[in-house]
Amino acid sequence: MKKAVVYKLDRWNPDEKIINLAARELGKGHLVAFPTETVYGLGANALDEEAVRRIFLAKGRPQDNPLIVHVAAIETAREIAYCDERALRLMDAFWPGPLTLVMRAKDVVPKVTRGGLDTVAVRMPSHPVALALIEASGVPIAAPSANTSGRPSPTDADTVYEDLGDRIEVILDCGPTDVGVESTVIDITEEKAVLLRPGGLPIEALTDFGETVLLPENLSREREINLKKRSPGTRYRHYAPRCKVLLWKAEEDWPKIRGERVGYMGIRRPPVDLGDDAIFFDSLENYARGLFMGLRYLEKRGVEAIIADYPEKRGVGLAIRDRLYRASLAEFDEKP
Repeated sequence: MKKAVVYKLDRWNPDEKIINLAARELGKGHLVAFPTETVYGLGANALDEEAVRRIFLAKGRPQDNPLIVHVAAIETAREIAYCDERALRLMDAFWPGPLTLVMRAKDVVPKVTRGGLDTVAVRMPSHPVALALIEASGVPIAAPSANTSGRPSPTDADTVYEDLGDRIEVILDCGPTDVGVESTVIDITEEKAVLLRPGGLPIEALTDFGETVLLPENLSREREINLKKRSPGTRYRHYAPRCKVLLWKAEEDWPKIRGERVGYMGIRRPPVDLGDDAIFFDSLENYARGLFMGLRYLEKRGVEAIIADYPEKRGVGLAIRDRLYRASLAEFDEKP
């Protein structure tokens, strides 16, 4: 089977010929993996139903799981979604950047792109290569993370190739991504915004801006389930390596595991020396940036279980908790 062609690009001065080549591939209904500031995305023309279906097939993704549509201009967002004054204020304040807005969809967006729903998730990435590709293609680009469904998301091109190299046409390689976890997703279809997925934009930035954002624990269980259908990464086990992931919470003692090789990642220092099977981060931001790569690294080292530091609920720590919770098989009474 033909392998994807990988093109290395300078993020600040991407080769126009390569960008145009990738845009032409999108125009043919092909798939192009590209960097955003959060993770690498697997892109197709969001308005081409057959091309979008190829995303689901390549990833092995459930078709009721909606895709985020990436745009390079607010005017494009207005062409595919009903954008009210609040939406435009949020776009003006936080775009380009890691904020996805769920709004009522216009009919131009195929149902397969929006998971069969009447809403569409839209964002404008800040990565120069992502913006150049969207502009050159002339269409909004539907793009989930460029990995096999359920696996840790890719933050570099090598990981994309590892998962999808024999299933897609082009990979644009710009080195590691900046944020490391996917975008924050909020639903703004009702009077009060609802956080559907914590991500690269801390919720504090939205509240400081004056936006009231309801957290999932503030909703009835039925309403939470219905709303979370509108966002990717909320209803299925995600971000998981092939080994177990155990969560080490601040109030708990170090987990006692017998007979298994254990790896560790986090900010706190564990009470045992795990040598090269331990990864330490000096901040929440760096923890987020290295989270998915760390999970894959420890998996490749052959550990049977990864103990992950479960951080506090502030800033990007909320997104780290969400990703770790979904990567684990544990069940908790509390929400992530």
